Amino acid sequence: MNPQALSAAVLAVLTPIAAALRPDDELGVEASDIVLERPRNRDHGDWSTNIAMRVAKRLGSNPRELAQQIADGLTHTDGVQGVEIAGPGFINIRLEAGAAGALAKTIVDAGDAYGTNDSRIDEIINLEFVSANPTGPIHLGGTRWAAVGDALARILASQGAKVTKEYYFNDHGAQIDRFSRSLVAAYEGQPTPEDGYGGAYIAEIAQRVVDAYQGDLGSLSPDALQEAFRELGVGFMFDEIKKSLHDFGVDFDVYFHENDLHTSGAVGRAVERLTELGHMFEADGALWLRTTAFGDDKDRVVIKSDGHPAYISGDLAYYLDKRERGFNRCIIMLGADHHGYVRRLMAMCEAFGDEPGVNLQILIGQMVNLVKDGHPMRMSKRAGTVVTLEDLVEIVGVDAARYALTRSSADSNLDVDLDVLQKRTNDNPVFYVQYAHARTHNVARNAADSGVDRSEFAPELLTHETEAALLGALQEFPRLVAFAAEVREPHRIARYLEELAGLYHRWYDSCRVIPKGDDPIEPVHRTRLWLNDATGQVLRNGLDLLGVSAPERM
Repeated sequence: MNPQALSAAVLAVLTPIAAALRPDDELGVEASDIVLERPRNRDHGDWSTNIAMRVAKRLGSNPRELAQQIADGLTHTDGVQGVEIAGPGFINIRLEAGAAGALAKTIVDAGDAYGTNDSRIDEIINLEFVSANPTGPIHLGGTRWAAVGDALARILASQGAKVTKEYYFNDHGAQIDRFSRSLVAAYEGQPTPEDGYGGAYIAEIAQRVVDAYQGDLGSLSPDALQEAFRELGVGFMFDEIKKSLHDFGVDFDVYFHENDLHTSGAVGRAVERLTELGHMFEADGALWLRTTAFGDDKDRVVIKSDGHPAYISGDLAYYLDKRERGFNRCIIMLGADHHGYVRRLMAMCEAFGDEPGVNLQILIGQMVNLVKDGHPMRMSKRAGTVVTLEDLVEIVGVDAARYALTRSSADSNLDVDLDVLQKRTNDNPVFYVQYAHARTHNVARNAADSGVDRSEFAPELLTHETEAALLGALQEFPRLVAFAAEVREPHRIARYLEELAGLYHRWYDSCRVIPKGDDPIEPVHRTRLWLNDATGQVLRNGLDLLGVSAPERM
């Protein structure tokens, strides 16, 4: 019996009790509202719920008395071994071994689909992340968002959402001008401009422009020379960014060019829409958006007095463009230096008539520091100023990098110990989880060589305490994935996998899949093979959600 079935069973018992207590009122509780938790002390049972305490007041009942009524009803439910009441009204439920163990076959039969559902099928999500300026290699902050964003897209899609991964290509504005001036300076052998970009990659890109340009660069005027380096250099730089991301296992469905907003009339359409809604006004020769009406600390200039669009104009046009493309959920992942943008963007969302936090959600990621030999790394040989995605992958590999960047909450600062990630020991969390998966395959191979197969399944034989703990964790996976999607936190998957790996290793040390010596093969051995393979499946499914490989041998 899985948690969903048990919640449904609790509801089936509660509904007639509530009807008897309040015949004129509807309970208004669904199975999804009945939260089941694993008791910290497994002696208290397999599952616990506080539903009696949550609804007792509404029903005019004493919580503990209501809990006892529910418990009495549950004792007649197939698969339930016993029910006890604790404290002010907690209901502790113990399942029969067969009911709990049946999950192993359910998981193996479901395969890759275990942990998925269609609860978010109505959500059409635009997930924008990384979006680093095409002025240099991706730094660690962007690398963290690449790992977290791609994992979040996978998690949301596993729950039925239609997810489009989008990269906002900043090819318009002052930073591109500084980049092109830096390329020109490298071409001419001049020092990097004071506000420009340094690093060996600038000289590399400049040389690629020289090699690719059709014509005589030396004959161009200064403005034409800068434009030539801008047009070709930005393209080359962005090609490198896309390749780095692809090699990191991250590909985008859409690369949206900022410049298109200013050449397609999108800014004008956004201004027109907000004017129709009554939120634009003129003052001091400029056109303003009254964002203070929606919680912002000040109103924002959209079109400056000289007729040029202000920075926020692109945000307005881009958000409206996303909504017009049919997205009902827009999630934007921004770096740590963008906290100040949240209030104005939420005000923008509300000004368009949308609901902040629903139609628009903003996630802020914090800084990443790499630690090597006990000291922080602060310099990239190629970028010159920051450590990059390529630097991290070169040191620890894609799997370790992705796992390390997703296993902690993105809204907290992160120190990544490179020495730990290079170890092939249990101290290395990605090795620990991947080794557990590889061990499940090794057990399966050895079982096949010994004649143990899955021709029998007797779940009532899975009675060892390590089996109960392992089955309990396996049951949690679907709900854990659903919760990670709800709160936009992929790190919960990683932490779960580490716990599951630990439980599997302890089970491996205590329970044999292969008979000892010349002992005969018994139903318990074949049944344990189902549990072994179910654990491998869940480890594999979880690692896939993080974009990390699940090796069969290590």
